[in-house]
Amino acid sequence: MTSQRLCRKELCFGLICLSLFWTAFANAAPVDGYKVIAKYPHSTGSYTEGFFYLNGLFYEGTGMKGRSALMAIDPATGKVRQRVDLPAQYFGEGIVDWGPNLYEWTWQSHVCFVYDRFSLRLVKQFSYTGEGWGMTRTAKEIITSDGTATLRFRDPETFREKRHIVVKDEGKPVEQLNELEFIKGEIYANVWHSERIARISPKDGHVIAWVDLMGILPESEKVDSESVLNGIAYDTVHDRIFVTGKQWPAVFEIEIVPSGVNRGK
Repeated sequence: MTSQRLCRKELCFGLICLSLFWTAFANAAPVDGYKVIAKYPHSTGSYTEGFFYLNGLFYEGTGMKGRSALMAIDPATGKVRQRVDLPAQYFGEGIVDWGPNLYEWTWQSHVCFVYDRFSLRLVKQFSYTGEGWGMTRTAKEIITSDGTATLRFRDPETFREKRHIVVKDEGKPVEQLNELEFIKGEIYANVWHSERIARISPKDGHVIAWVDLMGILPESEKVDSESVLNGIAYDTVHDRIFVTGKQWPAVFEIEIVPSGVNRGK
């Protein structure tokens, strides 16, 4: 009798484990591929921390103390149309446009600079707690990352946090979220030192899908170990997605290829 009970308990335990395994497998976000549509020049001197597309221009925020800047760039030539340098003590991070202004915040200095988008004249500054990493926006809020699994939604007028979400895949937090872009109601996020982009629900933080960009830039074309994928931009008018990275020689326009569909490069 004892032996039969033991067998039943072991069988039940096994079934529970199997059920948990299949539940986790079923809830795992799909992994999409990519196809390169076009390639544009990018400066290998740019330590890309922020990136977006607006009115025919790439806007880029770069990092490293003494090298941090905010630039407006001609996509076709890679030439800088406008540039403002941050004071040498600041490590520049994510950027975003809001109305007539551009925001660029900093890594560990707790300062966000606000510039007039047309003249790049400094308009004001915000302060905040924690680290600054990526930044993007919806029609009503600014979304920021800080290197953790948490994304914060901020009031553009005060830069204060209104709410936040924790990004998870298979129930586990996705840490080191970096540069961000808001595309068709989803948050696209680079993950530091990863060649995958997470597509995130802004409602509850679950990962809707991954975009695997493995091999988009050959290792031989990377300056060093920190030349990682970090830059997502979206052209809302022509429905184009662009990606780049720190010190990369190129910006790639890509098409996302859904999981299970043959891809080409």
